[in-house]
Order: sequence, then structure tokens, then C-alpha cells
Amino acid sequence: MKAILNKLIEHQWLSREESRRVLIEVASGTFNTSQIAAFLTVYMMRSVTIEELEGFRDALLELCHAVDLAEYQAIDLCGTGGDGKNTFNISTLASFVVAGAGIPVAKHGNYGVSSACGSSNVLEFLGIRFSADSDFLRKSLDQAGICILHAPLFHPAMKEVAPIRRELGVKTFFNMLGPMVNPAFPKYQMVGVFNLELARMYGYLYQNTDKTYSILHGLDGYDEITLTGPAKVLGNKVESVLNPEDFGLTKITAQEIEGGDSIEKAAQIFIDVLQGKGTPSQEAVVCVNAGIAIATATGCTPLEGYEKACISLQNGSAQKSFKKLQAISA
Repeated sequence: MKAILNKLIEHQWLSREESRRVLIEVASGTFNTSQIAAFLTVYMMRSVTIEELEGFRDALLELCHAVDLAEYQAIDLCGTGGDGKNTFNISTLASFVVAGAGIPVAKHGNYGVSSACGSSNVLEFLGIRFSADSDFLRKSLDQAGICILHAPLFHPAMKEVAPIRRELGVKTFFNMLGPMVNPAFPKYQMVGVFNLELARMYGYLYQNTDKTYSILHGLDGYDEITLTGPAKVLGNKVESVLNPEDFGLTKITAQEIEGGDSIEKAAQIFIDVLQGKGTPSQEAVVCVNAGIAIATATGCTPLEGYEKACISLQNGSAQKSFKKLQAISA
């Protein structure tokens, strides 16, 4: 690690192979916490390169405990986090809306690091069990239309650095990696990113895969569509800017989609939205993001996807999916 740190301190970049190798060594427990913290800190002060990101991704996928769910042709809805906006759990709620609309979801997630409450925090609080057992995951998909892939169960490297990330309390390149290393290798991917540079990098990397994808970035700094302003959407063959008016909606304020400062508050918002007791702004934001996921998986337009998402939420299908997953977890 000393040679790697010296190279980085001298403002040099790592090759794809160097990046892959160093992360494999991190996962093996070769380095101490101070060395790992120093390594992570470098990437808080400069952008990760495409080659470095590819190498880090290669390492995580090489080491991950993969699960074969190919026959479900599932979609993952996942954000990088790290936007510092403290919204409620939009993509997690949208995942159940998509499942309620009949599209299988393999949701990859983790505990929050740079936010008050990540997807795993709120799901665990609400009684959802995390498991790497393929039979349990298949049962979840068969009965609830969704399974939860809790990252530390599948990625040794993430488990190794988790305490350090929590202590640092700010976004690291692991935020960038999360959506790229779903251990089920889903056919479809909707990912939200915290800046345009990362959106471009994701687009470049996904172009070299067989995934059907949509990459979202709120141009006012969000890693999802929030209806607080325009959002950039990059797909396999399309690039567009979506505005609230494109869905027949009006612009909302940041305060209307805040997530609170505790797991309890986040969980209450989560349940309220699923039960149809959320605010109009909360429900609209969830359905717009779910709508983009539905469009990604089915080829319909974003507006048609939004309309299908609204039906899933309003007729109780999304809540039914969540309750089935709760029952399976009991």
C-alpha cells in the first residue's frame, strides 16, 4: 500500500490492473485501517478516473458472491447516494412500486454512510431480512416480486471497509461502485448519480455491457429525479432532459422531499407513502422514478411508465409487495 499511496500523493493515476489489485488486497485484510482511510481520502480530493473505476469494479465483481437470478430478467433501482440532500428513501420505495407493477426487482442496497438513513437501514428497521441464500431470494421474487441484495453479504471488500466509511461519514468511491456491482447481474438497471461527470462515466462503462439502462441526475444536484428542477436521463440510445411538466406535474421544493434525521422518521415516511398517506409531492417523486424504471424495463415512454407506477401505488399493489416481503422475512 505504501507504494500505491506514494504514487497517488504524487498526483499520479492508477491503471485498471493496479486498481483491481489494490482493492482485492483491501478485501483480504492485508492493509490496516489507517492505510485504507488514507487511500479512500485521496478520492475525496480528486475524481476517480474511468480506468480506476473499472479496476475497482472488476475487483468487486471478481470477489463477489454472485447469485444467479437471470431467469427473472429483473431490474435494479439504485442510487450512488452522496448528494448530501437527505431526501427520503425514494429509490427504495420506487422499487416496491415497480414490483407492484409486475416487473421483478433485484434491489441492491446498503446502510447509509453519507446520509441519515440508507435503504438497508429502513428495510431492516421495518423487519425485512437480509440473506444471501439463493432459495430465499427466489422465494422473495416469486411471492413479492422483489428481493433485497444487502451489499455486505455479497461483497467482502465492502464489509472490510464498512467501519472506516462509517467513521469518515462522507462519500467515497464505494458510493460510485454500488450500483455497478449488483451480484445478481440484473438485465435492467436504473441508477441515480450525484454529478454529471459520474453520469458520463457510467454511460461509458454501461455501453460496453449488455444491460438496458437509464442513468439519472437531477441538475440541481440530486442522485434521482426529484421534481425540484430538470433532470438528465442517459439511456442506451437516448439522452434527454426531463422536467416536471413532462409528467403533468409542477415543480416542488426541496423541503417537500426531506427524509428526516432518524431511521424512525424515514420508516414512517416509507410506510405512509406505501399506504397512500404520503404527501402529493412524496408520491409524485416516487412514481416518477418508478416510471423511469418501468420504461427502462418495458420500452414504454417515461410518461406511460409514470402512469403505470401511479396505478401500482394507488391500487395497493406496491404495499402488497412490501407486506409479502415482510411476511417472508418473519
